[in-house]
Amino acid sequence: MNFDTIIIGGGMAGLSCALRCLEAGLKTAVIASGQSALHFSSGSVDVLAKTPDGTHVVDPMAAIDGFSTHYPEHPYGTLGRETVNRAIDWYQTTLSTIGVPLASQANGCNHYRLTPLGTMKSTWLSQPFVHQFPMALESNTVQKIVLITVDGFRDFQPKLAQDNLKHITQLSDVEISTATVSLSAFNDIQRNHCELRSIDLSRLLAKRANLQEFAHALQQHANPGDLVVIPAIFGNGKGLGFLKEIEALTQLTLCEVPTMPPSLLGIRLEETMKHAFITQGGTLLNGDHVIQGEFSYVDKEDPEHSHYRLNRIFTKNHGDFPLQAKQFVLATGSFFSQGLKASADSMEEPIFGLDMDQTASRTDWYSSAFFSPQSHPFLSMGVKTTPQLQAIKSGHVIDNVYCAGAILSGYNPVLEGSGSGVAISSGFHAAESIIKQINPEFLSGNKIKTQQEVAL
Repeated sequence: MNFDTIIIGGGMAGLSCALRCLEAGLKTAVIASGQSALHFSSGSVDVLAKTPDGTHVVDPMAAIDGFSTHYPEHPYGTLGRETVNRAIDWYQTTLSTIGVPLASQANGCNHYRLTPLGTMKSTWLSQPFVHQFPMALESNTVQKIVLITVDGFRDFQPKLAQDNLKHITQLSDVEISTATVSLSAFNDIQRNHCELRSIDLSRLLAKRANLQEFAHALQQHANPGDLVVIPAIFGNGKGLGFLKEIEALTQLTLCEVPTMPPSLLGIRLEETMKHAFITQGGTLLNGDHVIQGEFSYVDKEDPEHSHYRLNRIFTKNHGDFPLQAKQFVLATGSFFSQGLKASADSMEEPIFGLDMDQTASRTDWYSSAFFSPQSHPFLSMGVKTTPQLQAIKSGHVIDNVYCAGAILSGYNPVLEGSGSGVAISSGFHAAESIIKQINPEFLSGNKIKTQQEVAL
């Protein structure tokens, strides 16, 4: 099979790249081995919560503006503010168009979202039923928070969240209560209802009678004007519609919080992007993974300009039938997604054997304190790339392979709260680099609309 672009990896970076390539009319395939890290994510888009030195960030784009000087090896330093800004604007507009509106603060600042533990986490874009608390928490206008869970549901503990919220001094004047609701549908299932996870509850609540019963139960514990916090138990597809219906029935203000994996807020993003990719003509090879690639070496008189070229790849499911493309994007993630692997004394990129940016000694991979304030150094390690994010193998550039997302080195997504932002912007950059080579007319005549222009 022949394509313009093959993207290896079906997470945030890979799917962002794929959707942008499809917009330009490129014949695009995505190879996704299984569940991406989105199944474990909050479903919000974190652009930058802290700089690499640990400084808290209020305005991410303003902070990114200085990365090329202060943190030139960081993906944001390489890409620059303009590219990051265009990428995030494009992503927000695209997701709103395909079914998941994402909102940011009008002043260009981060906002806080409530975590299931009752803490506040800084983020940039959130889904419709994720309440946006201002960075200046003392200006919060919510007067009462009601934390509600479903009887027997183990993945959200309102009492724990309540205790932690009461330790936030800026919310000392906010009344915080908890409640538990039950569903009569529990009497008809074969399993113990205490074993149900978020996906199981979403299936039950998809039935109208159960949805109405849930809405009525919420009214017994909250009043209009209260912020009613519930675990994310409404799935993709009609999930947002169900939440709107509950708000219409009850006149309550709902706030979803992500739960222990599987996170339905993260799954909502992944499934929405995959559905759009398929319906727009993309080829999704789900449940498959790349085993190896076949390269040619282009030998130039000037060794510095000699390079590799990836001609075709082989996957587990396709056996001896190779997949070919003009351009490739590697977005397989970091250690969690097995895009990178570590042995006793070294790290490797397991598909193509790309050059790694890592410390020589294993003892430098981690901090002696497990909960170190600066996080662990291995989280900043990844593959080496050119400034254009092209892959490097044996010291030579692979001129038709770009890297995107968590496989990149030079940044720490856990410490910085930058994982989604780097994934989207690097995936977007890879797509635009490919489009310039295959369909440059698209970029010359294409202007990315802002969220406000789409609304108009």
